[in-house]
Amino acid sequence: MKRMFVFCLFAGILLTGCQEKASVDITRLSCENLIDPQGIDCVAPRLGWEIQSDGRGVLQKSYRILVASSLEKLNVDEGDLWDSKEVKSDETVFILYSGKKLESRATCFWKVQVTTNKGKSGWSQPASWTMGLTESSDWKAQWTGLDKSFAGDVTEGKTRLSARYFRKEFDAAQQPVKATVYISGLGLYKLYINGKKTGGEQELAPTPTDYTRSVKYNTFDVTGEIVQGVNAIATTLGNGRYFSFRQPGARHFGFPKMILQLELTYADGTVQTVLSDNSWKVTADGPVRTNSEYDGEEYDARKELTGWNTAGFDDSAWQQAELVQAPGGKLEAQLNRNIKVMETIHPKGIKEIKPGTYILDMGQNMVGWVTMKVKGQTGKQVKLRFAEALKEDGNLYMDNLRGALVTDLYTLKGAETEIFEPSFIYHGFRYMEITGYPGVPQTSDFEGKVIYDDVETTGQFETSDATINQIYKNAYWGIRGNYRGMPTDCPQRDERMGWLGDRAVGSQGESFVFGINNLYAKWLDDIEQSQREDGSIPDVAPNYWEIYSDNMTWPGAYVIIANMLYEQFGNKEPIVKHYESMKKWIDYIRNKYVTDNIMPKDTYGDWCMPPESPELIHSQDPARKTDAAVLGTTFYYRILSLLEHFASLQGKTGDAQAFANEAAAVKEAYNKKFFNAETAQYSNNTVTANLLSLCYGMTPEGTEDKVFANIVNKTENDFNSHVSTGLVGIQWLMRGLSEHGRADLAYKIATNRDYPSWGYMIENDATTIWELWNGNTADPGMNSHNHVMLLGDLIVWYYEYLAGIQNTAGSYGFKHITMKPYPVDGLDYVTASYRSIRGEIKSAWKKQDGHFLWDITIPANTTATVYIPASKGKQVNESGQKASSAKGVKFVKTEGDYVVYEVGSGTYSFSAM
Repeated sequence: MKRMFVFCLFAGILLTGCQEKASVDITRLSCENLIDPQGIDCVAPRLGWEIQSDGRGVLQKSYRILVASSLEKLNVDEGDLWDSKEVKSDETVFILYSGKKLESRATCFWKVQVTTNKGKSGWSQPASWTMGLTESSDWKAQWTGLDKSFAGDVTEGKTRLSARYFRKEFDAAQQPVKATVYISGLGLYKLYINGKKTGGEQELAPTPTDYTRSVKYNTFDVTGEIVQGVNAIATTLGNGRYFSFRQPGARHFGFPKMILQLELTYADGTVQTVLSDNSWKVTADGPVRTNSEYDGEEYDARKELTGWNTAGFDDSAWQQAELVQAPGGKLEAQLNRNIKVMETIHPKGIKEIKPGTYILDMGQNMVGWVTMKVKGQTGKQVKLRFAEALKEDGNLYMDNLRGALVTDLYTLKGAETEIFEPSFIYHGFRYMEITGYPGVPQTSDFEGKVIYDDVETTGQFETSDATINQIYKNAYWGIRGNYRGMPTDCPQRDERMGWLGDRAVGSQGESFVFGINNLYAKWLDDIEQSQREDGSIPDVAPNYWEIYSDNMTWPGAYVIIANMLYEQFGNKEPIVKHYESMKKWIDYIRNKYVTDNIMPKDTYGDWCMPPESPELIHSQDPARKTDAAVLGTTFYYRILSLLEHFASLQGKTGDAQAFANEAAAVKEAYNKKFFNAETAQYSNNTVTANLLSLCYGMTPEGTEDKVFANIVNKTENDFNSHVSTGLVGIQWLMRGLSEHGRADLAYKIATNRDYPSWGYMIENDATTIWELWNGNTADPGMNSHNHVMLLGDLIVWYYEYLAGIQNTAGSYGFKHITMKPYPVDGLDYVTASYRSIRGEIKSAWKKQDGHFLWDITIPANTTATVYIPASKGKQVNESGQKASSAKGVKFVKTEGDYVVYEVGSGTYSFSAM
């Protein structure tokens, strides 16, 4: 697929506007719809495009961008907003818009033409974006709601709150030529105009934030929904994270509220506005009787408000809406995509476990909800309860859900056929218990709706090993199931929080599978907005749980993820935006905790390492635990090194030198305190202690092999070639083993089927990744069956080491690619693709009759260093001829068991004989 992009300067947004293509010679520029590019409120967007070519060695030499205020002007090559003229550059991403000031509500049409070493392209097909409300004064609407409870609501303890329904009628004097609505409804909203839902397939909007710091609004073009004459606009507000499930320590923001501004532009240039204010009518006496992300939704179909969102409905019995206090956060355009139904799956089976009680098996641990078809008498109630696993007697295993009730209740109205689909909740589940269903339920009466953020699937991966393939599938389901406008830890119990430590290196693996640039750029905003005045960074963001334990391992994800966005997507803006915040955090840590260049504090340890007893959540054996000061100091060193890099990227040489000097002092102090020169062991010789020291470059020069030998010895002999690390150590295990010559041991760990391993989870019927290595036997107080934290660097290893697709160190956004597979014994083939920001990269190798055959694809306007696994004396061919004489292939060197070549863009078929 082909792309053309608009990036927002400070949020790394990825937008597009067209699908067609234009071509000259072999160079083609085109674009696809990744997101509806409406309502951008940054005044300095950045533009980007993807060059597609079948030829070899295609390189961009220059580009010209036109941005116009109308499609008509663009079509005659008039860039009245910006004509970049010809710019000598090979860059295709994050090109700063440098034209006229962009006003609120403006629609901007643009196209690009490039010159490559193969010739000049035609103009791309037009793309567009629209500006949102860039100034606070643009907002004329007011926050509207009703700050009180209704009959049946419970606001203390175990809360329950019915949905609020708002409506207003207005008269459109003419048929508008343009109609735009701007809306934020907290916690969650559904918007209707003349009975039609606005926002397409989006669900659970808007994206969650700390509402006292930031509130996101969505923008929609609703021109086609407005009619001349009387119209109705209506919203339903659900609770979401705004009116929260009242856990001890959980933040609560208030009763649901909204702000809405509808602008109708007529042919004569006049503008009519419809605003949220106290002229609206409101009721809570509708069908959604309660809705809670944790407890579920109750829907009484007898209370359906037929026609309530259309003109002419009698709302005389409804209450008058009131003006309410604003949430406090800055109103900003939402730049990450909303959640939507991304897939529909059908149940695998249904079984009656006792009279009137049925268990539905979806066949997959999923996140979303179930739609139900039902027919029965008025007032009949059907109860649906959800769980990830079953007990031995066939009943739901609910113990690990803690306080979450996870129950939907549907009351029939008595129609011929009724369909229930919840509005404001989701569940993490494989199994659903059905009680009260009239008649005998069939699998055909139910569908599973899989929901997560509307992110593109960018990676594909398959091997000859069934265990690796199933682990990848489990990871895919687990990762996407925990995208909720923030990356959450789990989707099923009374938690569902954005724990930073869970997603540090893991986010890099995710970046191969999904287009997460926007989502993670948004999450970095959440982290900074949760930062305390003294500089402390939380363990959870948005900080719905206010946990500030001042570790390095969890808050360190703030810096690690910013680096990931730069390396994987070429997005430097989060580094620039959050640099001062990161400095503030490291200054806080240094001043409060660091003593003699050692960071002694750590709360969580190497979280969830395999314990010595199957019922334990955490190990009690001191020999298995990694010293807190080892974890704190190694991560402190790593963060200092990254901040040195960030400073250098921005030309802050003084900062860079200061960070480098401090890192050197920390390294010296760390080795003096924890390194045993005789044994080459760190601290008590855990794999994690040695691994972090080695992978972070902290080991004294010349001792690397001995330190690595301790890692191997510990793994092979003390843990029988199984994983011994928790969340922290697993972030480097697979790469660390492979980089130092033991990819075979990494492969053994990756394909183990006994405890502890990812394969052990599969042996015990897991279809996602567990929170614990012993998730089937541990105390149910903490054994989620859908967590991704223990993936560590596994998905990175799949793509970068097994498939051999890696952004070259020092490059960004795969401008230069390193293709270097590790074809371990026992693996016969690997086929993978990754749709990078610059184009699709492919790697497909196999072993056949003693030969190594490898097909690769390198995107246009990129180059690659290709490592062909070939022992000395073996001949390397490309497309049937010696590689050294093949077009676009340049021999570089031999290195160990590899022959190394440089190639440009194109598709290549290598063979080593």
